[in-house]
Order: sequence, then C-alpha cells, then structure tokens
Amino acid sequence: MTVVADLGGRPDMGPVKVEQNEPVFHEDWERRMYALCLATLATGYFCTDEIRRAVEEIPEDEYFRASYYERWLKAVQAMLIEKDVLTREEVDTGHSQRDEGNRLPPLPKEAALFAMTHPMRADLDIDLPPRFAVGDAVVTRNTDPAHHTRLPHYARGKKAVIESIQGVFLLPDSRAHGGPDKPQRVYTVRFEARELWGDAAPHGDAVYLDMFDEYLEQWRDGDS
Repeated sequence: MTVVADLGGRPDMGPVKVEQNEPVFHEDWERRMYALCLATLATGYFCTDEIRRAVEEIPEDEYFRASYYERWLKAVQAMLIEKDVLTREEVDTGHSQRDEGNRLPPLPKEAALFAMTHPMRADLDIDLPPRFAVGDAVVTRNTDPAHHTRLPHYARGKKAVIESIQGVFLLPDSRAHGGPDKPQRVYTVRFEARELWGDAAPHGDAVYLDMFDEYLEQWRDGDS
C-alpha cells in the first residue's frame, strides 16, 4: 500500500516550490502547534512513529489541501482521540465534555522547556551485531505492507551497497502500531540513481537512504 505521504518518485507532482528566506513559522499558531506536539510526545500519549502513521492516514484530498502544520494538527487530534484522551465532539466544539478518559498528569513548565530544547536520542545502547558489512551488495525487499514503514515505495526491490553501519533503533513499522518493540541495526545504503529511476537518470548520481535490517536482503550474483 502506497500511502499519501510517500511522494518520492511519484510522477506529475509538479516542481518543488522553494521559498527564499523561508521563516521557521509563517503564523503564530504554527509555533503553538509545534510546541503542543512536542509536549504531548514528552508527556507520553504517543510516540513519533505513531504520529507519522497518523499523518499518513489523513485522507488524500485533505492531505494535499492542508499545510505542513495543519497536517500536524490533524494527526495530533487523531492520536489523542485514538488514545482516549479526547473525543471527536471535544475536538469539534473546543470544549471538554467529560472527566474520565486517559488523562496523564500535565507536563510541568520546566519539563516542557526541556523537551523543546533537548531532543532525545533515538538510538539504543544495545550490542546487536550487524548482518551486513560496509561494501556488501544488498537488495531491498519488494513488499507492499498495509502498515506504516520507512522503506520508500520507489526504493523497494532495488539493488544497493552498504555505505556505513549506524546504531540500533526501534523498528518504526512495529512501533507505529503500538509495538512490540523490535530493536534493529540501521545502515546507510547507496543506490545508483539509474537503479531507482532508469537510464534517464544522470550517470554517476546516487541516493543515500537509512535502512532498517528488516528491509534488506543479501544480493547474490545471478539475482535479477
């Protein structure tokens, strides 16, 4: 399943619009939305992979009409409803309608400030031996999962080479749906542009992607 947010390699999407001297936030409500998302993450209602999954579940027509932070707003609302923190009626009216539900203690001001200024490390201190070595030829799995994944559609079933070995991280495909936690090694992988885009791509160009262990298989001579 190709989700609406997986735009890499999709034709007829038009040029990328570059705004010169683009500000971090165009309007004040975007600044508040950014802070609200980090605060709810720090409080523990959901994790980053779950919020990414919620963005992907926005209906396509709404997704393309919405601005970047409007998608954040829709995703946070959806997650808080899913986690029984809010109801749809409360979101629509802007007023609390009940006392029960999954209500965690509010994040203290000092903790909110810390969350805004001290990004948490995502890698894990786990000794997990890598399956691949630098220079190994690999091929990405050609799967079409019905769940969240960080393996882009345009890079599935493509040959690549291990460029470097990264740390150990929790697999987003599982974590985005509530677990279980699956620690895996991550690799930086080099794809020839022509492997991804065909002979029309410039010779010698390459794309580098970070890939979880589960996304990769060993390439063997004779594989097609």
